[in-house]
Amino acid sequence: MAFRMTEMVGCEFPLFAFSHCRDVVAAASRAGGFGVLGAVSYTPEQLEHELNWIDDNIDGKPYGVDVLIPEIQAVDHSVSADEIIANIPSQYRDFTRELLRECGIADDVGSPQGGSQAPNTSLGQELLEVSFNHPVRLIANALGTAPPAMIEAGKRHNIPVAALVGAKEHAIKQVDAGVDIIVAQGGEGGGHCGDVSTIVLVPEVIRALEDSGADIPVLAAGGIMTGKQMVGMMAMGAAGAWCGSVWLASPEAETSEVFRDKMIAAGSRDTIRSKHRTGKFSRQLKSEWHERWDAAGLPALPMPLMSLLAEPVLRALDSAAVAGNPKAQALSSYWVGQGLGLVQDSRGVGTIVQDFKSDFAVGFEVSQTPWVNPLALVV
Repeated sequence: MAFRMTEMVGCEFPLFAFSHCRDVVAAASRAGGFGVLGAVSYTPEQLEHELNWIDDNIDGKPYGVDVLIPEIQAVDHSVSADEIIANIPSQYRDFTRELLRECGIADDVGSPQGGSQAPNTSLGQELLEVSFNHPVRLIANALGTAPPAMIEAGKRHNIPVAALVGAKEHAIKQVDAGVDIIVAQGGEGGGHCGDVSTIVLVPEVIRALEDSGADIPVLAAGGIMTGKQMVGMMAMGAAGAWCGSVWLASPEAETSEVFRDKMIAAGSRDTIRSKHRTGKFSRQLKSEWHERWDAAGLPALPMPLMSLLAEPVLRALDSAAVAGNPKAQALSSYWVGQGLGLVQDSRGVGTIVQDFKSDFAVGFEVSQTPWVNPLALVV
């Protein structure tokens, strides 16, 4: 199955490196893995710039692009960001302004960013069109069922379409929609995730696909930080691993040094599934950001209102944290999975890929060792 996956996308080793950072994507692919750029934060013009850079720095290795085309949002996709921002309740604006004031940060620094265009979560199709002008080998949809336009475009350009799922019933919906690859992401994963653990979800999805007669590969995601874990997932039938959090402490990542230090020091219990960033549940590093929202008793706004409110504030806090502001450091957070407890230092992306390969080889060799009945050892 692993060979089938690598043949589909042209990589050497079926380790898929999801990242919002072009440097991580290029480095992972150059090392033999498969980098996937998370494009939701970009405008079409920005994505064009990022993909041009990747093309120039990836040594001809394959890579993919992940967009976000959610099935359900709280607003009409045709309205502008300014019009959407106007719907953010005043008490939410007041709350974030107070957080910034407490850190000595000017209100306007963290104000919602508007504009005449729709927010990026409504630009998925435009981002896809930009991607197809580059030698991408995979496109993926991060939220909800892949829309018909994405499936059709993938077939037209002969590029496989992947979709992330957090439940077996979602996997069946994706198959019915026509996707080529399923990424089964357990609740341990960073970013948007469900609440079923990876070790349960992966075999459950594989069995559901087999029962439905579907013959498509499944990538395991969620909490996978080592090659031995990857072997375990593939022993259950996965065709490879899709990883995001393992790259976040690397020097190439988009994360700040403050976050990297917090991540390395943190344990697997130091994350939280919260809606107080995007409006949908996503796993993040637990910080005072989440504690303050809970204490205020303000439920998360729906997507994309929550993102438009929270992201500028969090960026302002990150900048202040890097400058040495202790109050901002306490509030600082980012998406990361429970596997962060297995990250003990900051390693380059290429080193991480090579460590995965070495660890995978050891784990595979152990898995091939003839099984010994422990009762036979009892005297």
